[in-house]
Amino acid sequence: MALTGRAALLAALGSIPVGILEPGWTGILAVNGPLALACACDFALAAPVRRLVLSRSGDTSARLGETADVTLTITNPTGRPLRARLRDAWPPSSWQPGTEVESSRHRVTIPAGERRRVTTRLRPTRRGDRQADRVTIRSYGPLGLFSRQGTHKVPWTVRVLPPFTSRKHLPSKLARLRELDGRTSVLTRGEGTEFDSLREYVPGDDTRSIDWRATARQSTVAVRTWRPERDRHILLVLDTGRTSAGRMGDIPRLDASLDAALLLAALASRAGDRVDLLAYDRRIRALVQGRPAGDVLPSLVNAMATLEPELVETDARGLTATALRTAPRRSLIVLLTTLDAAPVEQGLLPVLPQLTQRHTVLVASVADPHIAQMVQARGNAEAVYEAAAAAQAQSERQRTAEQLRRHGVTVVDATPDDLAPALADAYLALKATGRL
Repeated sequence: MALTGRAALLAALGSIPVGILEPGWTGILAVNGPLALACACDFALAAPVRRLVLSRSGDTSARLGETADVTLTITNPTGRPLRARLRDAWPPSSWQPGTEVESSRHRVTIPAGERRRVTTRLRPTRRGDRQADRVTIRSYGPLGLFSRQGTHKVPWTVRVLPPFTSRKHLPSKLARLRELDGRTSVLTRGEGTEFDSLREYVPGDDTRSIDWRATARQSTVAVRTWRPERDRHILLVLDTGRTSAGRMGDIPRLDASLDAALLLAALASRAGDRVDLLAYDRRIRALVQGRPAGDVLPSLVNAMATLEPELVETDARGLTATALRTAPRRSLIVLLTTLDAAPVEQGLLPVLPQLTQRHTVLVASVADPHIAQMVQARGNAEAVYEAAAAAQAQSERQRTAEQLRRHGVTVVDATPDDLAPALADAYLALKATGRL
């Protein structure tokens, strides 16, 4: 039970002393009879908080940057009307900065025996699971002199999914895929390894595609068209070790890798390939295997939602062994990791032959856009030194990439905004040349 500001003001005007009303709380006891009677009646008429029944409904997931509406249903089974303020508490990352008070606090008036609904609108700022804390309710009497306060635990979880901003590139990549697949009038000549059909020769066709036997049976020159192989296996391997925590622009390196992996998964599943996911540092953080094409993307998004960088050094040997167990047959292994010299030279390069001997390997890494800006900096001595340091960092990354290429690895190194389309292009190039 608490004394409201209105009652405190009335008590102060009457020079009313402070007294202990009952063990555990302190209040101001009115000296004059009418005020004491009013306060007692107000307290008695305030609806009890503990007897209220609360339940939740609404959204259970939302993409990062979007809103999620969670509805709280309050049932008043008591014989008194409820006049209350309530606070629906969630973790701080459930709202944009400065919007928590407006979004989480509500006024309700519920007649006896009825129910009302209030909606809390979340706009999370981080991926992962956001769990409701507690609902605090302050019930007022009709005069607003006294209030009762209590809390209820009403569990609810909203899973915040990766935003998948790179999906805007999917239509153009699918158009390129249709060209490779021979489903448009613009045929990509001589690419792929599976025979599709015969058509009439047009100037510019690769002469190696001419089918001489078919040409001998008709009056025009016939050429073969090809389509990329289908039903190939692709394993996306996310390095969730300490290097994935580095911020590239406004986001962690891991988030940029997740976005690129989602675009590649969407494209590959449309191409008829099977896509699996492995997230690893010193142990398996996420594993998605054997999902049908229609369920691949939702499964990957759900598994990626709770991934966070782990501040440990990635065990390259363990990662390699786990990848080989996950992909027993020849596959395209896409490793999203760093191109920093030390982790690659000391960790990845010694075990890389185990992967390249059995699989096609593609390494994708997120480049820091600030480094590219520093290289162009001029104007004073400090800027020149920064440009020199940035140029040296770029040179080391290029040297590391060349080491990987000498082992037969395809390397994609791009900034967060460019990584997803660049990785998709690399996949299409491998598919077009029959290297999957």
